[in-house]
Amino acid sequence: MEGRKLLEELKRTVDALQIFGELGKTLTSTLDIKEVLRIVLQKISELLKPTSWSLLLTDESEIALKYEILINEPSVDRTKSIRLGQDLAGWVAQTGRLVLWPDPSPNQRYSPPLDIFDNTEVRSLICVPLRSKGKCLGVLEIRRKGHEIEPFKEEDLTTIAVISDYAAISLENARNFQRIQELTITDDLTTLFNVRHLHTLLETEILRSARYRKQFSMIFLDLDHFKAVNDNHGHIHGSQLLRETAEVIKTHIRTVDYASRYGGDEFVILLPETPKSEAVHIAERLREEIEKNTFLTDKGLQVHFTASFGVATYPEDAQTKEDLIKMADDAMYKVKNTTRNSVACAEIVPR
Repeated sequence: MEGRKLLEELKRTVDALQIFGELGKTLTSTLDIKEVLRIVLQKISELLKPTSWSLLLTDESEIALKYEILINEPSVDRTKSIRLGQDLAGWVAQTGRLVLWPDPSPNQRYSPPLDIFDNTEVRSLICVPLRSKGKCLGVLEIRRKGHEIEPFKEEDLTTIAVISDYAAISLENARNFQRIQELTITDDLTTLFNVRHLHTLLETEILRSARYRKQFSMIFLDLDHFKAVNDNHGHIHGSQLLRETAEVIKTHIRTVDYASRYGGDEFVILLPETPKSEAVHIAERLREEIEKNTFLTDKGLQVHFTASFGVATYPEDAQTKEDLIKMADDAMYKVKNTTRNSVACAEIVPR
């Protein structure tokens, strides 16, 4: 019996080492965050066979966790954010402690405070932080339910700790790569897409729309009297006003739309599968939001201004990206040179 147990432990160690090797090779071959997480959970499933598990990642504020993956936990609200220090996952993220419950160690090295448990059906669980360079990137929790199932052991915790170290390094690399990619397509000041990426999006949208015979529209907008803000309040406040304008735009367009800073105080919004009538409605809504908004309040100012808008539609008004931009720009300047604070549509001049 003792020999059989020793043989089982040896086989388990060999399996773990093989998985660690595979995990290391695979994780170093990808910089895609979702692929990293998928690989990690696949290997955990193969090795420890939990009945359910979850993986939470820290949000941009680094004060809360959000569910990235949640498997076999139907009662858990995956949209819920968990603040650091809150519940088991938040406590692990805040303290950096490893949790094994029930804790088999004589001095209870892996026991968290009892009041953070909220699921009495769990037979056993392991919860570990994903840490890299002193920062917590997320929390991994695996569970076993059912009284007939063997609880996790201390060696299982050691295994998960090694996997979490692999995962944290790969996740940090993938996040850094993602940030670099974002820098190449976003405007530094407003965090909207930059004009280079706008042209890429336009090329893609034209191909897609031509293939499926769909329309799409473009809104070109320019802030009215923006130069007066720079002249009266300085360029720093002018830059802040552009950032705040970008936030208004992001807040009041659809999730499928693409907003870009075209240059200076000009912005372009790409509206996939949107006819001109709907694009005009969206432009009018943006015009109203900008007009009624008060800017630079945190600087002790009460700045109000308006914007001029031009709308053009593919393929009704143009068949190339350059012509579409020109048509929307021309429509905007028609407003700019007359009433300002209005929306105009592209007009095709008869030959």
